[in-house]
Amino acid sequence: MFDNKVLMITGGTGSFGHTVLKRFLDTDVKEIRVFSRDEKKQEDMRIALSNDKVKFYIGDVRDRDSLDQAMVGVDYIFHAAALKQVPSCEFYPMEAVRTNVMGTENVLNAAIASGVQRVVVLSTDKAVYPINAMGISKAMAEKLMVAKSRMIPATGPVICATRYGNVMASRGSVIPLFINQLQNGEPLTVTDPNMTRFLMSLEDSVDLVLHAFEHAEQGDIFVQKAPASTVADLAQALKELFARDNAVKIIGTRHGEKLYESLISREEMAKAEDMGRYYRIPSDNRDLNYKKFFVEGEQEISDLDDYTSHNTERLDVEGVKKVLLNLDYIQEQLDA
Repeated sequence: MFDNKVLMITGGTGSFGHTVLKRFLDTDVKEIRVFSRDEKKQEDMRIALSNDKVKFYIGDVRDRDSLDQAMVGVDYIFHAAALKQVPSCEFYPMEAVRTNVMGTENVLNAAIASGVQRVVVLSTDKAVYPINAMGISKAMAEKLMVAKSRMIPATGPVICATRYGNVMASRGSVIPLFINQLQNGEPLTVTDPNMTRFLMSLEDSVDLVLHAFEHAEQGDIFVQKAPASTVADLAQALKELFARDNAVKIIGTRHGEKLYESLISREEMAKAEDMGRYYRIPSDNRDLNYKKFFVEGEQEISDLDDYTSHNTERLDVEGVKKVLLNLDYIQEQLDA
């Protein structure tokens, strides 16, 4: 589907963008456009890749004009640009709104106007039952995506979303922090040892986006089934892999953090389609004529559970070590 096509990645200098480029550069994709506002990261990527297939566009999803210019001739979009750090968004919630909500609307409107064929919006588990500003803003981005999907003409793009948990070893995640602390002989700063988090690799995140790209109908949200572990077991697994015995310092939860994360709410589980490795959550296509639903109600949800990092497959320390050893980043750090 990507042969001789133009793909644009918003926020393309991030961990996800690097992994997509690694996956696609040796294919017959015609061009990959990296759209972001950080010129230094773009320059570093340009020098490292030195590949004529990759084109760089300075711009901001907050600025519709810069998106319109960058989307000329684009076939597909992976919308990854976002403010993702939970504590930062707690202190600056309107910045999260401007990038994650208004920025997403700009991307979708520009895609519709530019004749783009498909758009995948990248979301997060924090959008399910959100308690922090980042999660709330991403939940609104999802709602925007679904609302736009209802109004797109038949000739417009197919838009959908993916939702996934913590991506291991991605920029800003806890694994690089723990490894840095291990290497410097510092205590591992654990928020809450009983806190659980989903474990996904960057390769998994790209697989999920490609699955959504190939199978989506208007307004769908896709979720990958993923294992989880406690933060305490993750820290212990890294200590054993790196043969270090650093102390562990419990620092307490940060602003806006949850004890566990949810990938699918029980309300969504009532209509979710199990596709094996993935769940597909179809959009709610009802309109505002509520009266007809007084007779025909929705499926019962009282007996369903959310899909969370507390009730998914729980890895022990040995299981976490096996997952970590499959990461290129871990192998690079062990060989350093």
